[in-house]
Amino acid sequence: MVALTFDPFREMDRLTSQMLGGPAARGPRWMPMDLYRVEDHFVVAVDLPGVDPGSIDLNVDGNTLTIRAERSVRTDEAVQWLAQERPAGSFLRQLNLGDGLDVERIQASYDAGVLTVTIPVAEKARPRRITVETGGTGATQIQGDVVQGEVTS
Repeated sequence: MVALTFDPFREMDRLTSQMLGGPAARGPRWMPMDLYRVEDHFVVAVDLPGVDPGSIDLNVDGNTLTIRAERSVRTDEAVQWLAQERPAGSFLRQLNLGDGLDVERIQASYDAGVLTVTIPVAEKARPRRITVETGGTGATQIQGDVVQGEVTS
């Protein structure tokens, strides 16, 4: 027993896809991602289940990170599709990277259908402590909006 739900919009998309040449006729699809920062690097986690790791292509051009991947459709002639909801074909995502990132040290790994890209913050863009020398005997340190030090007369 197979339980299927009918969605008229999905059915219209399927019919349109068949009339226009199938899934390959569409442009690259979008892929969901999470983006977060951990200490001195950013992490991009992109969902790519069922993608052959060899088809994943990461490219940095200037300040643009481009992620491309390909998921193939089963093409056996004996296959009779009952439902085909998982998108196949090309996937594309582009991210604009800020100037404070070290694009030379970007790393990527693919595990359990998730592509993880680690983008380090450039050394020059990391927060740092600045020591302010005074005419007195003690040094003053500035960290954020707080000034620490000693006042001598």
